[in-house]
Amino acid sequence: MSEKEFRFTIEPWSVVQENKEYQTPIFNLFKRSMRLEAADEQNAGDFYVLEAPEWINVIPITTQNEVVLVEQYRYGIEAPTLEIPGGMVDAGEDPQEAAGRELLEETGYKAGSWQSLGKVSANPAIMSNFTHMYLAESCCFEGAENPDTHERINVNLLPMEEFLDLVADGTIHHSIVVAAVARYLLKVRRQT
Repeated sequence: MSEKEFRFTIEPWSVVQENKEYQTPIFNLFKRSMRLEAADEQNAGDFYVLEAPEWINVIPITTQNEVVLVEQYRYGIEAPTLEIPGGMVDAGEDPQEAAGRELLEETGYKAGSWQSLGKVSANPAIMSNFTHMYLAESCCFEGAENPDTHERINVNLLPMEEFLDLVADGTIHHSIVVAAVARYLLKVRRQT
């Protein structure tokens, strides 16, 4: 973290009215009527926001310095992806608890130690949630994975350098995975 905290100076908007427009098992769509009352202008408008649960993702590294990755089909882009394990935080669940649960469910691996890599907002223009990112080290295989109903996962182990090459060349392109890698690399850089 930086020693100086950034001081935001832009004026906030106020919610005048909020209506739930649509609900799914994963997200709710809200229409927010909002107003800006700055000293030199008045502005109002309707904005749409997806309210979703908090998410987690994990960079799991084995004792052999291999990254545990999940290969799965993604319905949004209608193509397979290679990613680090991740998922939703259940109601009342601590994000690190969720990270351990998702790591075990998706890969069968458990971590020897955990470190937070902070959190990011996936798309603050339209989404209300954050993704909590973790580094899981000394990961060991504990047993068969147990994915959710519609998850089909192939687990892959790649040496760290090969993993980073796949991020650099765009093979690994999921934005919150790339964000976790950036935080990991910043952490490593600051330690050297």
